[in-house]
Amino acid sequence: MNHYLLIYTVAPDYLERRGAYREEHLALAREHQQHGNLQMGGALAEPADRAVLVFRGDSPAAAEAFVRADPYVKNGLVLSWEIRKWNVVVGG
Repeated sequence: MNHYLLIYTVAPDYLERRGAYREEHLALAREHQQHGNLQMGGALAEPADRAVLVFRGDSPAAAEAFVRADPYVKNGLVLSWEIRKWNVVVGG
């Protein structure tokens, strides 16, 4: 099993706009977590300009599916994103 980081760069007004889509976004995250794909995730602070989600699987497919379904992406709160394989050396 590999780890994959999904890294979002979010819009400058992300914090103000996310409320309209937050429940749908969190429901999607919980769904992926229940399936064992999403290990953890959250927004970076000071500044709140990015978010990072950690996926686990044989391929980046779960992270890619998350992006396609995420209301934050669909509604322009995410300006760009990338998925990177993460070679974990210590821990989980």
